[in-house]
Formats: sequence, C-alpha cells, structure tokens
Amino acid sequence: MSNRLKSILLVLPGVGWLTVFMVVPCAIVFVYAFFERGVYGGIDFNFTFDNFDRATESIYLSIFVTSARIAGTVTVIAVLVAYPAAYAVSLAPPHKQTRYLFLVMLPFWSNYLIRTYAWIVLLNREGLINKGLGAVGLIDEPLSILYNEFAVVTGLVYNYLPFVILAIYSSIQRLNPEIREASEDLGAPAWKTFIRITLPLTLPGVAAGAVFVFVLSIGNFITPDLLGGGRLQMVGNLIYDQFLSARDWPFGSTLSIFLISIMTALLFAQAVVVNRAQSVGSRSNG
Repeated sequence: MSNRLKSILLVLPGVGWLTVFMVVPCAIVFVYAFFERGVYGGIDFNFTFDNFDRATESIYLSIFVTSARIAGTVTVIAVLVAYPAAYAVSLAPPHKQTRYLFLVMLPFWSNYLIRTYAWIVLLNREGLINKGLGAVGLIDEPLSILYNEFAVVTGLVYNYLPFVILAIYSSIQRLNPEIREASEDLGAPAWKTFIRITLPLTLPGVAAGAVFVFVLSIGNFITPDLLGGGRLQMVGNLIYDQFLSARDWPFGSTLSIFLISIMTALLFAQAVVVNRAQSVGSRSNG
C-alpha cells in the first residue's frame, strides 16, 4: 500500500465526520435562507431574498451589535485574567504545572448547566455574595447583580476562561527561553522583555483563546437565558427562538449565516495574527 493511500485512509474518517456533521448542515442552513416560511412554520420553497433584507433591519442589527459588545467584553476580561494565570503556571516548577492545569480544568467535571445554575445561587439577592457583603458591612441592601448584563458577562467569562488559559499557556510553553534570556543578558528590564519579546511571540495563543471565547459567547443562548432572565436578547437567543418558537426556519437560517460570516472573519484575522507572529519568531530564532 502506497504512502499516499495510507494518508488518504487516515484522513478519511475525520473528513467524513466533518462533512456529515458540519459541511452538510451548514449547506442546508445556507439553502434554507433563500426560501420563505410556511404558513404553519417550516419551509415554503419559494425563492426570495426577503430574509436578508429583514435581517438588516435596525432591530436585528442592534441585537447583533449588543451581542458583539457583550462577547467583546467577555473576551477582553477573559484574556486579561487568563494571561497572568497562564504565565504563572508556566513559571511554576514542571512537577507542579500539571496540578495547576488540573485545577484550571476542574470546573469541566460538572455540566455546563449546573455551573450556570450555580451562579444563580451566588448572584441572587439572597445569594452567597450578597449575604457575604452584607455580613462584613460593605452593603446595606442586596445588590441587583442577577438577571442583567453583569451576570451574563460573569457567567460567560467563568465558563470559557479555562480554554483561554490553556491556549495562552501552550503558546508560552513553546516560547524559546533563550530569547528571553538573551534580552535579560543585554540589560533589558523584565517589563521590557515581556512587552518586546514574550507578548509578541505568544500572540498566537492569545488570538486563539480570544477568538474561541468571542465565537462561543456571541452565539451562546443558555447563559443569557438563565443569568439574563430573558431580559437580555442576544443573537444566539434570537436564532434559537426563530427555529423553535416562531418556527421561521428560513429567517433563522439567514441569521445563522450572518453569525457564521462573523466567525469566519474572526478565524481569518486569527490566521493573520498567527502568521505574523510566526514570522517574528522565525526572525528572532534566526
């Protein structure tokens, strides 16, 4: 058996899986976007562009903007929290790094819904946070920190933070320590070495983690529904409602196409950042 045939056979299961469970569903969604909603829901196969015109109306664009703003806020907070954590793990002795990474991944031992419901217990007016703040005299009355944007951002950051830590940690671990040592030997202070050497060379990990969090956050509908109390409408909730409540599959497909386009643009931007960082890294190693 030739090496080429062996390679094809090895790749075939993965390609088949992606084709059946990703390419085909996306193609169906794309086709449905060009038809009309049936009288009682479903699909009426009359070709039209009305769904795209409707998706650009101000009410739906505002939901996209709100979703992007919330997802952007979650991404910035997650990166700012994850980078120091990942850096600290990378500086720990090798035999302790595994323990710290285990603690990072520990929340994933429980279900996503359970973790989200736990935040309801923590954030409600009679929850642990309000009771704790009241017990030490920092507040006179319970804070309204549940069923609003703050709660949604908190829940999203908590659920996706481990992925960012792992992505940045992996990027830091691949960094050649001799480059930083050379910078320090030439008299550069630690902060300058970090800004000029460490941070630029670890941007691929930062970009990967940021894109991952943003994409998952902007399309999330469980956290806004539970922690937002149904008061905060994000694009994920809008698409969910179109498919399951309004039974308007064509319009839901159109909104999905818009969301997929945003995700594709972000992945392209990530690839650009990674290529530039790799070019800088190769010049530094050279």
